Amino acid sequence: MLIKSADDKTKRLALLEDLQKSPLLDMRQKEWLRDELRRCKTGIEGERAAAFYLDGHYKDAQNNVLLHDLRFVVDGEVAQIDHLVINRTGYMVLIETKNYGGDLEVNAHGEFTVRYGKERYGIPSPYEQSRRHARILGKLLERLEISTRTDKLPEFHSVVMMHPKAIIQRPDPKAFDTSFLIKADQFPTWHERLGESVSTGGVFKALLNVRSMDTIKEWGEKLKRQHRPADLLALPDFMKPKAAPVASVPALVAKPAQPAEAATQPAPAVHDESIAKKLICAHCREKISYPEGKFCWNNAKRFGGLQYCRDHQGMFG
Repeated sequence: MLIKSADDKTKRLALLEDLQKSPLLDMRQKEWLRDELRRCKTGIEGERAAAFYLDGHYKDAQNNVLLHDLRFVVDGEVAQIDHLVINRTGYMVLIETKNYGGDLEVNAHGEFTVRYGKERYGIPSPYEQSRRHARILGKLLERLEISTRTDKLPEFHSVVMMHPKAIIQRPDPKAFDTSFLIKADQFPTWHERLGESVSTGGVFKALLNVRSMDTIKEWGEKLKRQHRPADLLALPDFMKPKAAPVASVPALVAKPAQPAEAATQPAPAVHDESIAKKLICAHCREKISYPEGKFCWNNAKRFGGLQYCRDHQGMFG
């Protein structure tokens, strides 16, 4: 049963694409934007590919509930779980999806490397990342009073899911077991084997822990309510665009008003870089819409790198 779908991240993509057009960015900002846009796009593609296979198998399942794209904040720690499967026999599967755009290598020490042609880059272990998320999830389950009949917490199983067309180079399983690393189309088979191993490891315990479908659906709904979406418009401090120099912005001087208009024509705001690139009108300091701000940022020379509400944009002709 599907409880939660992935959040819509189109606003994030639109922001990154729009910022690339800004003439005020330095080289560091341009490089960060390019990399962040690539990561965002590949991440969304990987999550969609995984969701396609998971939805097809679990959307109408009678023994599992499925949630996509969860973000929990517990005691200042953040857990971002791409997909979560809750089974009636008392275990949860945390699925971390990865779409690197290159070939993945894992050595005998459990170290991950991505290869792009001749270039190789070391990356953090997504498996260990998922295990950290499981620890945070465990703290949240305790507070929500979600537990099995025999244990304090459900069992957690972590899986790293790759695109079906990914190329994976693995070490000898005796040196380092990578059975947690699978392709998206293999998950139903992997989950079936997990269910068999859970039953083999303790049939009596599994039977004791069986919950009704209504109960695990309730668990899923509780976790859905704890989801804290990330700010799609958030940017690191160094990405704050630099306002254009005052001397280079003659447009800030308002056009001479006719005598009849002099009493009603507002004077332009003092150039204040502290509010640059914020959804606040630089003249009246009222909140403005994103389209209003975007229009001004795309016409930085005209508006001096600041932003204005629709009424006060008229001050600049």
